[in-house]
Amino acid sequence: MGLKSKDLISIKDLDRNELRLILDTAESFKEVGARDIKKVPTLRGKTVVNLFFEPSTRTRTSFELAAKRLSADLINIAVNSSSVVKGETLVDTARNLEAMQADLIVVRHPCAGAPALLAGKMASAVINAGDGAHEHPTQALLDLFTIRERKKTLEGLTVVIVGDILHSRVARSAIHALKMVGSSVRVVGPPTMIPREIARWDVEVFYQYDEALKGADVVMILRLQLERQGRSLFPTIREYADLYGLTARRLAMAKDDVLVMHPGPINRGVEIAPEVADGISSVILSQTTNGVAVRMAVLYLLSMGARADEQITRSSDAPTPRARTGEA
Repeated sequence: MGLKSKDLISIKDLDRNELRLILDTAESFKEVGARDIKKVPTLRGKTVVNLFFEPSTRTRTSFELAAKRLSADLINIAVNSSSVVKGETLVDTARNLEAMQADLIVVRHPCAGAPALLAGKMASAVINAGDGAHEHPTQALLDLFTIRERKKTLEGLTVVIVGDILHSRVARSAIHALKMVGSSVRVVGPPTMIPREIARWDVEVFYQYDEALKGADVVMILRLQLERQGRSLFPTIREYADLYGLTARRLAMAKDDVLVMHPGPINRGVEIAPEVADGISSVILSQTTNGVAVRMAVLYLLSMGARADEQITRSSDAPTPRARTGEA
């Protein structure tokens, strides 16, 4: 079974079985990263284009590594040195890349809906690598992969998401994904950073951090989206750190085996104390490692479509998704 859609624009594009398929396939591909030669010929002859209109370290680099480990040809487009600066539209840029037989186009854009616009106009597969404050589906997938890897399940967990919920594409994708697999979600942050429509999201809303942390299995810290806020939503950085920074004292209110997550980049001493970011509960670097495996799985499954599970069993060099029991 492959993915039904040719694109990955939103977590809502996936059903529960597809989400599980991506995680299981990523689990198999993670083994490739532990080899001396970190490469399989699975996507040989395919071309992947990274088209990023916003800065990125982890997402762009992990898509690049994912494509290379699958033996795909990879092109990184530096938008500030492309024809975009001459006035070329997003659609024209993407159509010209498709005319050069690009098979998969990974798009990050400051405008919500930009990847969906391209997906509707192109035969090439389009992957949303973050669009404005809308969604970041592969981040949610790697977060779920990391949680499942450590907790062995996703169902029944309590996940606390902290910070700028209003502007966070990470939060939106994570909430959709976590609810799909049976986790309960709490969000906590300043009232000015909680969306007005939060009542429709089926999450618990807290404004007092300490109360939200009680009984938490996972604490997911969000970066302050200062570049998206347009105006100050809190008096000072210092006050935000005092009220919503994750310290060791606060973390002690969660469960003993709590996981601490952050999509990066980290603002140490603001969103999270250094001793927590580097502590035994932190899985932040594991998220980065797992991002490569998850994005390998996404590239592979979108590229292979309905023939994915047939091909993965035929190729002696492509790992086979491991059979799992229980929930995703």
